[in-house]
Amino acid sequence: MNRILITAVFVAVAGAAPASQKFTGTITDDMCGAKKHDAQCIADCVTHMNAKYALYDGHEVYVLSDQKAPARFADKKVTVTGTLDAQTKTIHVEKIEAAR
Repeated sequence: MNRILITAVFVAVAGAAPASQKFTGTITDDMCGAKKHDAQCIADCVTHMNAKYALYDGHEVYVLSDQKAPARFADKKVTVTGTLDAQTKTIHVEKIEAAR
């Protein structure tokens, strides 16, 4: 009986996990968002102003959960694979790569 219950709970939780998506946009920071800035400005805001790396997709700015990998892509177009927390507008990053 316990095995059946544990299996049912596991299946329910696993099924409730959001599916990974791909998001394409430009790496920026959450302070400047959609405003166009160069890579050094973005890095300075993250380093000195407590901003967070973010993805701007042309409409929305999404904070990225990974704050190390985006550094090398500042002000570049990328594709981020991950899951979106719509309430916090945060993408939980699985992978970041240059957009094609």
